[in-house]
Amino acid sequence: MQVPLIRLQCGVNSYEWGKVGHESAAAKFAAATPSNKLSIQQEKPYAELWMGTHPSLPSKDVETQRSLLDMVQDNQALMSTEISKKYDEKLPFLFKVLSIRKALSIQAHPNKKLAEQLHEKDPKNYPDDNHKPEMTIAVTPFDGMCGFRPLKEISHFLSTVSSLRSLIGESAAKDFENAVSGHETSDSEKDVEKNKKALQAAFSTLMKIDKSTIASAAKELVASAEKEGEKFAGGGGPSNGGKELADLVIRLNGQFEGDIGLFVLFFLNYVKLEIGEAMFLKADDIHAYLSGDIIECMASSDNVVRAGFTPKFQDIPTLTTMLTYSYAPISEQKMHPTDYPYVTLNSTAYSSSSSAILYDPPIEEFSVVKTELKKKGAKATFEAIAGPSIFICTNGEGTISVGPKTEEVKAGFVYFVGATAECVLESQSEDFTTFKAFCELSGKESANGTK
Repeated sequence: MQVPLIRLQCGVNSYEWGKVGHESAAAKFAAATPSNKLSIQQEKPYAELWMGTHPSLPSKDVETQRSLLDMVQDNQALMSTEISKKYDEKLPFLFKVLSIRKALSIQAHPNKKLAEQLHEKDPKNYPDDNHKPEMTIAVTPFDGMCGFRPLKEISHFLSTVSSLRSLIGESAAKDFENAVSGHETSDSEKDVEKNKKALQAAFSTLMKIDKSTIASAAKELVASAEKEGEKFAGGGGPSNGGKELADLVIRLNGQFEGDIGLFVLFFLNYVKLEIGEAMFLKADDIHAYLSGDIIECMASSDNVVRAGFTPKFQDIPTLTTMLTYSYAPISEQKMHPTDYPYVTLNSTAYSSSSSAILYDPPIEEFSVVKTELKKKGAKATFEAIAGPSIFICTNGEGTISVGPKTEEVKAGFVYFVGATAECVLESQSEDFTTFKAFCELSGKESANGTK
């Protein structure tokens, strides 16, 4: 019987926003597994390393070159019968490494029902019928935009950024301010619903403005940012200072001159993640990644509804109608990882402050464990779970063992571990870091919040 430990060869996508050449972690990790299809070109951008069974870029067994999809479909025990049946014999999650040099599109991912409708209507731009909640974990310092700002901040920017107010128009700006004034932070269901409608109206007004008008207003905005510095945008808001916002506007204009995204940023939270920090994005949440290397895990889908910071297909009508229009400070978007309870560290691991940290979003398709073994000989033994796992090493070197089979692990090595298999990681360096994505249905909430 085959031991369910399979080293994977994973593909890397070359999108324009990716880091170039050997600066890209996605490229370096992909190149760690020899392939006649990949030779890193120093001027070429490498954006995403994909680990999973998604047909757009499926992972393969290094030894046999069979796709992981073929293997899990041939042998349901690799994922468990329950997970195989529930997810049509496909891995429930798509695991990625992203290396971001410049802004990704302002985007959201559809919920399951909308994904089915979009795929049926426009399969070219919406290639599958699945939803795509996702989680981001910073591997290097990261910044991005995520979710709508608190309403008081949006009102502040409407009153202090003249080019933004002119774009939206005095009438629409006043309608928003009057609608939310006095109950911006109210928990009342009636107030929240009223606030969301006001936010949708103001945001939709902005998004429907023609490109030439946006480009003209952007020149005024950038000139203000360059001139005003710390005083820009009324000195900023509680979340971001004026200088920080001015620098952001100038930087993004250098990447996408005159783009609507320069104004969208006043509606969205601007977030910075330090290494190890994470955020979770539900389906229908608006976001845009701006820079950094991240581990990303999501439901297995490639559906993106875009509107800004991109030359690709944009679907503004769908975006403005699909969003939740939830608004909150970025602190509520960040995740709070906990110790992973189903791992045993040996004495060397304990004495060196090694750790196994769980990032556990409120959905059933995936969770992620980050393991840091900080001394040679440190060992982490993961209990068997009733679902599949994928491991990637991002730093250091060591070994991975399942039953009698032991394999070497270095930065960029990726392994699939089958369901019900105990797995052991052992460090052969002073800092051995891995990320494990896994699915186990027992006790997890579903994507719609039910058990």
